[in-house]
Amino acid sequence: MTDAGELRRRTQELLAAHPPAETERLDFLRARFDAGLAWVHYPQGLGGLGAPRSLQTVVDAELEAAGAPDNDPRRIGIGLGMAAPTILKYGTEEQKRRFLRPLWTGEEVWCQLFSEPGAGSDLAALGTRAVREGDGWLVNGQKVWTSSAHVARWAILIARTDPDVPKHQGITYFVCDMTDPGVEVRPLRQITGEAEFNEVFLTGVRIPDAHRLGEVGDGWRVAQTTLNNERVAIGGMRLPREGGMIGPVSRTWRERPELRTPDLHQRLLGLWVEAEVARFTGERLRQQLTVGQPGPEGAGMKLAFARLNQEISGLEVELRGEEGLLYDDWTMRRPELVDFTGRDAGYRYLRSKGNSIEGGTSEVLLNIVAERVLGLPAEPRTDKDVAWKDLAR
Repeated sequence: MTDAGELRRRTQELLAAHPPAETERLDFLRARFDAGLAWVHYPQGLGGLGAPRSLQTVVDAELEAAGAPDNDPRRIGIGLGMAAPTILKYGTEEQKRRFLRPLWTGEEVWCQLFSEPGAGSDLAALGTRAVREGDGWLVNGQKVWTSSAHVARWAILIARTDPDVPKHQGITYFVCDMTDPGVEVRPLRQITGEAEFNEVFLTGVRIPDAHRLGEVGDGWRVAQTTLNNERVAIGGMRLPREGGMIGPVSRTWRERPELRTPDLHQRLLGLWVEAEVARFTGERLRQQLTVGQPGPEGAGMKLAFARLNQEISGLEVELRGEEGLLYDDWTMRRPELVDFTGRDAGYRYLRSKGNSIEGGTSEVLLNIVAERVLGLPAEPRTDKDVAWKDLAR
């Protein structure tokens, strides 16, 4: 079994064969993947060594100390946090070997084609249709709230393949080529002035059956793997003390004593403690991942993430007073990723409003925690056994 000492040895061998200062960034990342040091808990040949997930920090620390480049994980977060674990669990060997390496190195960016204008909180009501045609599928429909679609090479997609069965049963999961001529990406301008989100129109998009993940009609079960990992990726990211949104407001408090009031002091202390609790809870959740797949507990982390971000950013604007409303860039930008901490307080306040919607609305996540974590009675669902085609829309 691979232990910490073995991983340190392998990491030093990688650094000796590919000195970071002398090796092109992409070449180094490819070599790291091939050495099994990308995500050590993945199988050999797929970027890992079958080692415990907790040992990834050993590799990361050695590489960081040596000044090695990383794969810019925030830029490719959808691929790393959502697509990769789904492909690993449900993909064929051919799919794993085709997609995982360029996904991890960042050569190919991924997006998620799940939500629709009429199927957001009730995702299983989706209406995008995939019809079998020869050795592939013909897809038509519309998706919305798609982060990074404007820069993505691939998308994870769920579509309805059987309208004659209840909504959860007639869904199939695919990998969609975003360069297909039938894919049209349009920007959605947000309250920040940016357009990192998109709406995507699929018109006669052809997907080979070889790009299907899981069995036909089993897409809802496959999608649960994606959604559970998404909530962990959003709400359970590893942070240092005062990482995330609490960092900027804490620095402002220390550097600007003239802004302090007793009331703001008490509120900041309370939010600081809550941020630490959330940080340690996230660490415990990641430890649980070392022995299995993420479960509904990730919904609780994502809930806490959204609420804390909104309360902390609101406190920061109040602390700064008039200057907290300033926002340095209202242009129509098309960013590849969201940067919460490298922007003005006004931007953080506006952008955090989306945290309670993206990755599952807080209302839906509360239901998940109530039913699947606390074991409370489920809400009545009158459409559970009704064929999708017979549902009111």
